Amino acid sequence: MKILIVDDSHNVAETIADYLELEGMTIDCAYHGEAALKLAAKQHYDVIIMDIMMPKVDGITAVKKLRQEQFCNTPILFLTAKDSLDDKVAAFEAGGDDYLLKPFAMQELSLRVKALASRGPRQDIGQLSFADITINTQTDEVTRAGVALKLSRIQRQILKELLRHAPAIVSRQELTDSVWGDDEPSSDALRSHIYGLRSAIDKGFEQSRLETIHGQGYRIKA
Repeated sequence: MKILIVDDSHNVAETIADYLELEGMTIDCAYHGEAALKLAAKQHYDVIIMDIMMPKVDGITAVKKLRQEQFCNTPILFLTAKDSLDDKVAAFEAGGDDYLLKPFAMQELSLRVKALASRGPRQDIGQLSFADITINTQTDEVTRAGVALKLSRIQRQILKELLRHAPAIVSRQELTDSVWGDDEPSSDALRSHIYGLRSAIDKGFEQSRLETIHGQGYRIKA
């Protein structure tokens, strides 16, 4: 499980990181909203823990940008000292999924993070697009240059993961973890689904979009 902690207090962020790492989680830290946006654009996270009052870009604005501009569907937990009803309303309307007040118990934070991660990515966040390929995350409709594509459920999951990271390379292990989780398939299963996905998205087009980078993984290229 990979977590992004966003808090302008280095002590708070590092204390949380130390605790969650002991629980087996992988942690990245950002100390303002601008850095969080950059990290979330390049990395996949299972949960984002977000403070509100921060320099450069505050937490509310950062979450709005994540949801509306980057189409980030990662569950987001607001962790803040702001305790008014208006603050909570603003946080949830921005796209937050949970809200925990400071000071807090580390065990409760861990339980909330695990609960959010178990729900998986949000299914109501806009579209995933790169080059001429688009997936409507609400309807699962897939198009290339406006042409509807028929994909299997697993092919769609693989394509979503590739689009989230595009044009970056996604390793075989990252794809396997994202699609199958702990129920890892046979070694040839991913290769077979990649072959089917490539055939489906490239049929009728001169340029191939799905590229295999030998020894590294796969990517959607422009």
